[in-house]
Amino acid sequence: MVNLNKIKIFADGADLNSIKKALNNKIIKGFTTNPSLMKKSGVKDYEIFCKKVVKLVYPKSVSLEVFSDDLNEMYDQAKIISSWGKNIYVKIPITNSKGVSTNSIIRKLSNEKVNLNITAIFTIKQVRGAFKALNKNSKTILSIFAGRIADSGRDPTLLIKQSVNICNRHKNIKILWASTREAYNIIEADRIGCHIITVPNDIISKIKNFSKNLDLFSRETVQMFYKDAKSSGYKIKII
Repeated sequence: MVNLNKIKIFADGADLNSIKKALNNKIIKGFTTNPSLMKKSGVKDYEIFCKKVVKLVYPKSVSLEVFSDDLNEMYDQAKIISSWGKNIYVKIPITNSKGVSTNSIIRKLSNEKVNLNITAIFTIKQVRGAFKALNKNSKTILSIFAGRIADSGRDPTLLIKQSVNICNRHKNIKILWASTREAYNIIEADRIGCHIITVPNDIISKIKNFSKNLDLFSRETVQMFYKDAKSSGYKIKII
């Protein structure tokens, strides 16, 4: 197993069985989810599901997201979600769907000591704006969507390094690598000093391959291809 330095791994998802399984994994230090993942997992009642997760994972933290597009209603939702448990970080998007900054309610919630996870961050300007709005004595996570930034052809590690440098003076503010695409992202995030990475279950399962013998890995891959070809009944007529 590769030795990771300080990074914390959070499990990302909205399936209760997967969350229960992740709880038994010692490397998992917290949990995140969002409305899109909940919809994909077939969650019907937001409040009932969230309260189940909060109770299930306690005392580990879980980040739960508001979903209003109106800033005042977003604030009200955040206060209600926060009241469901002491281990909750309320996810506030850095803007609403119209691009309006949420820094005003971030400032208000932070001053009220609501644990926050500022999500969907893509630029250093957004990081600086959120950082300026925060009460530095309130616990906050800044979630930078590294995978989606990489999808745009840009190197997300540059933004994360800058963000870590901005926030490292304040122990209550942590930088999170979000939208993880591959297991190697965990090593990348750790090397640049990122505090947290949130990882979907299919990638968590690949961590066991860290430092695996590559000759063995090669052979197992060929065995997989061979097994699948045989079981499918494929044939090539040799003349």
